[in-house]
Amino acid sequence: MTETAVYLQPAYILQQRKYRETSLIIDALTRDFGRISVLAKGVRKAKSKTAGLLQPFIPLSLSFFGKAELKTLTDVERRACSRQSRVIHTQPVTELKGLALYCGFYINELAACFLHKYDPHPEVFGYYSECLSSLADSSNMEAALRLFELRLMECSGYGLQLGYDERENPVEAFKKYDFNVGQGPVEVAEGRFLGKTFQALSSRELTDPQVLNEAKILMRMVIDVYLQGRQLKSRAVISKVFATVSG
Repeated sequence: MTETAVYLQPAYILQQRKYRETSLIIDALTRDFGRISVLAKGVRKAKSKTAGLLQPFIPLSLSFFGKAELKTLTDVERRACSRQSRVIHTQPVTELKGLALYCGFYINELAACFLHKYDPHPEVFGYYSECLSSLADSSNMEAALRLFELRLMECSGYGLQLGYDERENPVEAFKKYDFNVGQGPVEVAEGRFLGKTFQALSSRELTDPQVLNEAKILMRMVIDVYLQGRQLKSRAVISKVFATVSG
């Protein structure tokens, strides 16, 4: 790689881990460079003003340089953007609380699993930001998660065939189907999914409770196939939270 310097790149922190005594290695989702790794030197020192910014779900602008895969962070700011022509404002922190917070860590882990480093996906960056806003609003977290999962699969090369069955017949709302991840819906008399679930995912209209329940089962099955046995830590935590609430 050639030496490059990038300034004020829109980004979100996905994950971080401690490095040596005072530093962090950060996995970030950027708008124009995809998922990147940066070394944040000295940010764990007591007087560091940067550590408080390097947290998940905060809209940031990162500056970094380096020719190796691991870049060096040079600056971080809360992201500012223009509204209309001359008014500059700082984007608010997306506050995730309770279950929404765990769901936020889930989409972070999902993005880290399915996006290759330095493979730009500006559309995924937009979908991610949109999902965070929906989780913070908490009006329909299930729909927000399913849409992000579906869009992430499509953008990372694992798009689903939802409109036609294995015989290339259009999916019908009240017929029952199973799902072959590599093939699509398969009409079966005692299938797990109604056709309307595939139709709703295709149209991105996830409001029906039965559709949402079936879409959750479907997307979990698809994601598990592509994870190839890898376990998502955040999913296990969310299951425990649900169990505690239900109990």
